[in-house]
Amino acid sequence: MSDLVMPKFGLTMTEGLLSEWHVAPGAKFRAGDMLFTVETEKVANEVEAEGDGEIAEILVAAGETVPVGAPVARLAGDAGAAKVEAHAAPSSSSAVPPPTSAAPAPSAPAPADGPAARKLMAEHGLERSEVPATGRDGRVMKEDVLRVIATPLARRIADAEGVDLRSVAGSGQNGRIKARDVEAATPTTPAAAAAAPAAQPAGVQEIAPDAMRLATARRVTAAKRDIPHFYLTHEAEITALSDLRESLNAEDGRPRVSVTHMLIRALGLALEEMPGFNRIWAGERILAFDRADIGMVADTLDGLRIPVIRDAGAASLDQVARAARDLAARARDGQLTPEDVGDSVISVSNVGMFGASSLTPIINPPGAMILGVGAERALFRPGPDRAPALRRELTLTLACDHRVIDGAAAARFLSAVVEILETPLRLLRPARRPN
Repeated sequence: MSDLVMPKFGLTMTEGLLSEWHVAPGAKFRAGDMLFTVETEKVANEVEAEGDGEIAEILVAAGETVPVGAPVARLAGDAGAAKVEAHAAPSSSSAVPPPTSAAPAPSAPAPADGPAARKLMAEHGLERSEVPATGRDGRVMKEDVLRVIATPLARRIADAEGVDLRSVAGSGQNGRIKARDVEAATPTTPAAAAAAPAAQPAGVQEIAPDAMRLATARRVTAAKRDIPHFYLTHEAEITALSDLRESLNAEDGRPRVSVTHMLIRALGLALEEMPGFNRIWAGERILAFDRADIGMVADTLDGLRIPVIRDAGAASLDQVARAARDLAARARDGQLTPEDVGDSVISVSNVGMFGASSLTPIINPPGAMILGVGAERALFRPGPDRAPALRRELTLTLACDHRVIDGAAAARFLSAVVEILETPLRLLRPARRPN
């Protein structure tokens, strides 16, 4: 048998939510059939088969989050020792190579499994055939056993709540521990238990979140918990910016430019001119990028999506406006593809159109920054002669990942963005290349 594994969509993807199965155990499929759907970066990726096959066993239930490369199902038939993997394709679907027939091979001695794996299998009463092997020459490794004993989400919850997985009875297949098993075993204080209502009060309705809302909730919870955020706020005087925008939008035949488009262009220029900020924290390493890809938070009926405007530092303002409008429309229609999301260092979330004066945002992993933008305000401040002068201002709040960016450096970056906005002709010119 061979395994169907969680595919990798995008450079920085480490895990995905398997939101829906389109096949059942024992079902046969043909090339082009949809196998399952993966939610990553707030976009749905449908995984389809390239060839014919049969699902022997489903290892991961819908709604579970698993690491890239982890087995999600077992395929029937002799497919050799190689795993069956899915890779991102140019569209919203990824391809699963079909099992290939192989000539019968002479019997060989069973591979020597890892000592830790053998110990874990013995402790949990697991048969070797129950554990998908990923080691060289079919060896069962410790990680393979851990994937069977508990789901990744269950292990994360157990670590956070201090629950010993050895004391938890698993309700999954072969006794696998699932998130709900850990939550049920999480100790509660007497005070908390006493405070918990025995039943829902009248007029209260319990609503089960859909897979996308659940994925978003888990993502922002993990981001807030795991990323050491810090915040800086800066006011930007945008009288000149607003005048330029009005002049540009008065031209016929040109794409209409919004404040968000100008912010995206400003962030692209700032990253081009300060390339030391164009990087993210990925595990225990830093990834640096050579182009400025800017995420744009889009509000849709199905929740937030974050499509990415590619190479915003080199693109013209008109090109940014066209790309952003196209991506926003496809986000609302649910037509984003894996190529439209992911791998941006910074995103912009503009809530000014709703009247909010400011926004303190949560970083969208694996990004290192996100810029929260409030509504334009008209107010008086002292002018050069100390007399009150009318100003038009935006409040910008930059959230940063302290693992890769320090406070003073982030202040310089935000000041550079403000300087571009306050001298907006720079939005129409190429980036100033660093010396």
